[in-house]
Amino acid sequence: MNYQQFPAPKKLKMKYLLYEHSVQTPVLHCKMFSSMFEEIRGKPPLHLREDFCGTFLLSSTWVQQKNERTAFGLDIDPEPLAYGKKRNSSQLSAQQRKRLIILQRDVLKPTSFPIDLVVACNFSFNTFKTRPLLGHYFRSVLQSLPSHGLFLLEMAGGPGMITESKEQKTLYLTPKKKFTYLWDQKSFDPITHEAHYSIHFKMPNSKWIKNAFTYDWRLWTIPEVRDLLEEVGFQRSYVFWETEHQGEGTGEYVRMKKGDNAFAWVAYVIGVKT
Repeated sequence: MNYQQFPAPKKLKMKYLLYEHSVQTPVLHCKMFSSMFEEIRGKPPLHLREDFCGTFLLSSTWVQQKNERTAFGLDIDPEPLAYGKKRNSSQLSAQQRKRLIILQRDVLKPTSFPIDLVVACNFSFNTFKTRPLLGHYFRSVLQSLPSHGLFLLEMAGGPGMITESKEQKTLYLTPKKKFTYLWDQKSFDPITHEAHYSIHFKMPNSKWIKNAFTYDWRLWTIPEVRDLLEEVGFQRSYVFWETEHQGEGTGEYVRMKKGDNAFAWVAYVIGVKT
């Protein structure tokens, strides 16, 4: 494994472990992203760049699944990177670690890695709140991709994403060790599309870990993102929309030109370089 010299944490922060168990499904996402790429390009991707990678659980899972795969993770925050270095790398073999590169680096700067697919998951690109800045990011990705490369953006929206509300779930670290996850939608401005969210956690017999993660985003729409991808030079884009089953999502995403008017939705927009 190749790293910049970000320091190892003296103590692993519980919030990162709880986050991984709350919102990440890396095995499922690796399979899904590979399938989407293969549908468009006719062959599976081997080389992944994970932007805003955090603890790089997705990248670690990617290199675990096939011996030919490589992954490159980029994030500007040293704390989750250090957590991933301490915890997630321990799950990899020496051979797998050789195929993983993690850098504390701004995603606005182009890279020269051999990559097939760049992914921005967990709605992370919403941190870019102006059109010029988002366009800068898109141009950087375009410059980093080879001619066959694809750029995948995970997006969310619908009325359920903009109402002031809270969603609480009981989840499990192990079959016997549970915790509470609380998604807190604090505000939304319909003029600017700026929104504020937080994640809180609680372990049994412990105080709440309030504002474990906070998000100050602009909620971009699918048409805005697709128009900007085209403007910066992507030849075309596709939307993979979740199929519907009696009004509830199925977890299956297919290429669609129109979607159902879901109360809250997650979708994937994929930019095609050439």
